[in-house]
Amino acid sequence: MNLKIKSIQNLRTKLVILSLVTISTLFNLSCQKYVDIDRGNTRNIVQTANDCQLLLDNYTVINTGYPSDGEASSDDYYLTNAGYLLSALAPTDRDLYIWSTTAIRPGAQPQWESSYQVVFQANLMLETINKIKSGNTDPAATPTLLNTLTGSALFLRSFAFWQVAQLYAKPYLAATSGQDPGIPIRLSSDINVQSQRGTVSGTYNQIIQDLKQAISLLPATSIVATRPNQASAYALLARVYLSMEDYPDALTNADAALKISNQLINFNTLNANSNTPFSPRFNKEVIFHAIMAPDPGINPGSAFSNVAKIDSNLYASYQANDLRQKIFFKQNSGTDIGTHRFTGNYEPVTSATFFDGLAVDELYLIRAECYARASNTISAMNDLNTLLTTRWKTGTYVNMTAASADQALALILAERRKELLMRGVRWSDLRRLNRDTRFAKTLTRTIQGTVYTLPPNDPRYTLLIPQEVILNSPITQNTH
Repeated sequence: MNLKIKSIQNLRTKLVILSLVTISTLFNLSCQKYVDIDRGNTRNIVQTANDCQLLLDNYTVINTGYPSDGEASSDDYYLTNAGYLLSALAPTDRDLYIWSTTAIRPGAQPQWESSYQVVFQANLMLETINKIKSGNTDPAATPTLLNTLTGSALFLRSFAFWQVAQLYAKPYLAATSGQDPGIPIRLSSDINVQSQRGTVSGTYNQIIQDLKQAISLLPATSIVATRPNQASAYALLARVYLSMEDYPDALTNADAALKISNQLINFNTLNANSNTPFSPRFNKEVIFHAIMAPDPGINPGSAFSNVAKIDSNLYASYQANDLRQKIFFKQNSGTDIGTHRFTGNYEPVTSATFFDGLAVDELYLIRAECYARASNTISAMNDLNTLLTTRWKTGTYVNMTAASADQALALILAERRKELLMRGVRWSDLRRLNRDTRFAKTLTRTIQGTVYTLPPNDPRYTLLIPQEVILNSPITQNTH
């Protein structure tokens, strides 16, 4: 027993050391003090498949801290004058809220850095696995385990790349993707290799390549939602293709994911009065669990839980028997009475972070939208009704119908916004839907009598890369 405890402690020590190396080195690639770190020491820390599994299960690195500035910049909430001037908001938070042309994060953490920490860990896993395979250095590593770890690393790398691309690369447009600047695609854990911006096309090609390979290696399901599997890889591919406006491939992958995991929560079983109605943490809709970094503008924690007010028109769009209105929102009190806060978080443990992982409800909406775009109105409405039946008070929902594919598409997109708010996809949706005049939207915010606007397809839909990254690397800045 003592030997077993000592072994566990040694493995945990490895993980702590590696995490410290990751955090302190990865994003200051041009600074000499980081270049001097002996890479051999890091390689000696991670040697076995079990070490790789520890990296994969490091929840605070792998499953948390994904970018939230897109959500903070989107249109599902607003701040009052008092909320905007709150001391918890840094100047950059205020600039992002009003879409200032000069809004830039001074530091890379967490909007940029956290995602590239995941990329670093994934690359380190892949390199370690290749060494194990080539040298047979870990007799306990079975082919099945190595395949699962490889697929997991490829999934995590692509998940992180996609998150960063939604903020710091232009929206995917086939005609210009080969010239538009993408994000750094780091495929090595070597911190001495300087980051360079590729193209948008190269960014998405790498994401898709990684996910397709991951699907061939991963098991269909996982024992816990923090670990990748085939369903999550198909689901992420569906989300990626949707953001590229490649609706046929989005449909194919959403369908493949739903063939593996299609369970929906009956909202009639939830406590509508609870501020955490989706407890415990991993509900049955969650395919891959991930959460955004805390953002003071959206939800800076329990002390300021009423800061972000839900858009009143959005709140009013839910009909009387739609349980989402009661479950997703709670009325504020005191001076904020008459306004509402968001309580529909699939991450119920903390009020300071929002779920932006992959879940079954999103898949039904992706497949429904793609069916509508393919003029398959019946299948589109079947998927939408399958979802909404679980969201309305028992016995009150009447199936929606659509006279045309265009009408079905409009209904589906309206429900997509009502279902997936505060889930890290609204910014990506705005970026792609703004190209269609039927769904393009000018965002507006008013602070102290001044009205700020963000028109469709504005350059500000691509955020400025954090200043620390620009100063410490040859990466070129976006322009507004």
